[in-house]
Amino acid sequence: MGLSPLSRRALVVGGLIAAALPFGARAQAPAYPTRPITLVVPFAAGGSTDVVGRLVAQKMSDILGQQVVVENVVGAGGNVGAARVAKAEPDGYTILMGTVATHALNPLILKRKPYDPVTDFSPVALLAVVPNVLVVNPNLPAKNVQELIALLKADPSKYNYASSGVGTPLHLSGELFKSLAGVQMQHIPYRGSGPALNDVVAGQVPIQFDNLPSASEFIKSGSLRALAVTTKERAPSFPDVPTIAESGLPAYETYTWNALFAPPKTPKPIIDALNAAAVKALADSGLAERMKGFSAKLTPSTPEALAEHVKSEIAKWTPVVKEAGIQAD
Repeated sequence: MGLSPLSRRALVVGGLIAAALPFGARAQAPAYPTRPITLVVPFAAGGSTDVVGRLVAQKMSDILGQQVVVENVVGAGGNVGAARVAKAEPDGYTILMGTVATHALNPLILKRKPYDPVTDFSPVALLAVVPNVLVVNPNLPAKNVQELIALLKADPSKYNYASSGVGTPLHLSGELFKSLAGVQMQHIPYRGSGPALNDVVAGQVPIQFDNLPSASEFIKSGSLRALAVTTKERAPSFPDVPTIAESGLPAYETYTWNALFAPPKTPKPIIDALNAAAVKALADSGLAERMKGFSAKLTPSTPEALAEHVKSEIAKWTPVVKEAGIQAD
């Protein structure tokens, strides 16, 4: 009986890894991967990190010849899932869908740090940069950013805003908005974008900062009203939605990004195999079209480029977090 296409691809990847090893180790090196890979998404199902993770995992499964299974491990703004991967066996079978929260903001905000974002991970590949968006329940009497600011100033103690958790880029988006607009809102953190979106749609909380991918279907259906995106430029998938910067707060800009990480000291041949699979997945026209639909900008990279990206993001956000005065246990 012949091998299936998936099995043949797995053997090819395994052969590439073996060829990269010294001769003494080559004879003992098993093919990789020989069993399913767990991709830890450190946020709840339904959020943008989950959406990106599942799209990429599906394509990487086809390429590697083994299932890449998404597991949502939520808590502490992404730190629970990230810490799990930092402590996992460096064998390539547990990897992380990391974000600006897990690898830049949380390490700056948390008093007790469960991991070091630079030394406790092996970078694999940067995947995408994603806009955030300011949305409100349609019953809120604010059709644009200036009307929202006026509403908040008229009654400083009345309104709350939701985010996917303390220390996430969405929390920071809200705090930066408050600072630049000179308004007050009480932050309501959730265990991921999905639960937060459900409560904003239901009217339990009137305002939310969310990633555009997870909010896009609610915006299109009219369940949420998009007031503005948080990037400097408008999102191609919602060209009629202005930016916060052009809505009267010119210094405003936030966004998030997604990237793959493995545990520290994962062998380079395994990192290279995962990187090759991720880069090939992003080149798939179907995946690219899905990502384009919510304005995610694909950014495939080498492991080395991702390592430099993490360092530059930490340097960028350090003064922002300090000025916002955000700190959590």
